[in-house]
Amino acid sequence: QVQLVESGGGLVQAGGSLRLSCAASGRTFSTYVMGWFRQAPGKEREFVAAIRWRDGTTYYADSVKGRFTISRDGVKNTYLQMNSLKPEDTAVYYCGAQNLSPPWATPSVTSHEYDYWGQGTRVTVSS
Repeated sequence: QVQLVESGGGLVQAGGSLRLSCAASGRTFSTYVMGWFRQAPGKEREFVAAIRWRDGTTYYADSVKGRFTISRDGVKNTYLQMNSLKPEDTAVYYCGAQNLSPPWATPSVTSHEYDYWGQGTRVTVSS
C-alpha cells in the first residue's frame, strides 16, 4: 500500500507561482512513477506531469510544458513547481502513483491506470 498526501495549493494571481508537494509513505518506490493530475469543475481528470522514480525522467502535458516542473527528492516526496500560472490552471490537483511494469516503461497519462491517489489540493488562479 502507498499513502499520498498533497499540500501547497491556494489562491494566486495570474502570473504567480505555487509549489505543490506530495508526501508518500508505504512500500518502496523504485518501480513507480509519480504523477500529477488535475480536475476542474465539470471536467475529466487530466494529466499534468509525471516523473519516473527509477531514473528521474520527466513527462509533461503540452499545456504546462515550460511553466511547470516536476521533481522528487531522495526520500519519497514529489513536487510540482508551477510558474506563470493562468486562470485555466484552476483545478484540484491530485498526486498519483503507478507501479510501472517493466520499471523503465513510459508512464501512462491516463488516470485510471494509476494505483494510488491523494486527497487533492485546490489551486485557484485569479485573473
